Amino acid sequence: MTVGFVAGATGYTGREVVRLLIGRGVETVAHVRPDSRRLEEWRERFGTTGAKLDTTPWEPEAMGETLARVRPATVFGLLGTTRARGASYQTVDYGLTALLLRAAMASGVRPKFIYLSSAGVRAASTNGYLAVRWRLEQELQASGLPYVIARPSFITGPDRDEFRAGERIAARVTDGLLTVAGALGAKRIRDRYRSTTNTILAGALVRLALDPTAAAAVVESEDLRA
Repeated sequence: MTVGFVAGATGYTGREVVRLLIGRGVETVAHVRPDSRRLEEWRERFGTTGAKLDTTPWEPEAMGETLARVRPATVFGLLGTTRARGASYQTVDYGLTALLLRAAMASGVRPKFIYLSSAGVRAASTNGYLAVRWRLEQELQASGLPYVIARPSFITGPDRDEFRAGERIAARVTDGLLTVAGALGAKRIRDRYRSTTNTILAGALVRLALDPTAAAAVVESEDLRA
């Protein structure tokens, strides 16, 4: 049976990826950090879906051993943080994802790596959030693993555990401006930067993960909604 390993499984998109993988008959391993205050809650929630909970610590050797044992066909790197959590983009968005990538490379399995990046990523960006994603994209493309790099814009919706007021407002304002821009002819810009939902995004990630022809793909926001 195909196995999928989901890092960032407790996130807004990650939970939906786990649900959709299970629905596609994929044996799914949902990773939760071992020191999570909600560990037992996640154990119960993922258990009811049929996913297997994994609590491997974020240490290179331990993560490599887990991936070598689990032998996933796909590894999802869906990690991210916010400034409000007090963790840096360098530590979580880059550091932990890079650790996961290197563990996948060392596992001897050669899984397809599905990386959740961001719209607007480019070289030499002065935006810290985008800069670390560009760096990870470059390392993933040079890794020798099959990969999908997904670049969505705002991921929002009314059912988030965390109420990100700033993000929700920004998404609404941006979508409004993009609607005007599209009406004036800038349809490509509108489609690339308008917000999406976790369900639409997760559906695209799972589809691309299971598509054998998508082995070195960088997928922009508009195509993730296709």
